Amino acid sequence: MKTPIHYITILGLVLLSTITLHAQHVNPEKHNYFILSKNIQQLKPITITAHALAEEDPKNHGELHVVFCGKTVRDIPGSAFFNQLLEDSKSAPIKIFVCGLSLKKFNVTPDNLPENIKVIDNGILYALQMKKQGFITLTI
Repeated sequence: MKTPIHYITILGLVLLSTITLHAQHVNPEKHNYFILSKNIQQLKPITITAHALAEEDPKNHGELHVVFCGKTVRDIPGSAFFNQLLEDSKSAPIKIFVCGLSLKKFNVTPDNLPENIKVIDNGILYALQMKKQGFITLTI
């Protein structure tokens, strides 16, 4: 008997093999970073880290992308705490995204998100696309 995990794995492989990559083109000569996070409270240490990386090697520092996924997306709309973290992160070289699959799963409408957060369709696919482009990846 096949389990749901088999069906999910097969579906994932089919999707990954048929979807055209829509990732951004970045400079492979620079150090680019990608973080997949399941906790919005991680934005503060991510911001501190982004500043440190940029100061450590400003000539070779590229981009840092953060995607929030999972049930933490429920905590984003209307959160004064998260809005303050976003405000604090504006000075850091960070691009912040939210996983569209997580938004759908937890019934969060993109209209309720802060306007400086971009929604990507699939956070896991985006992570793989960034990895293919040479990003150093981290999941926290």
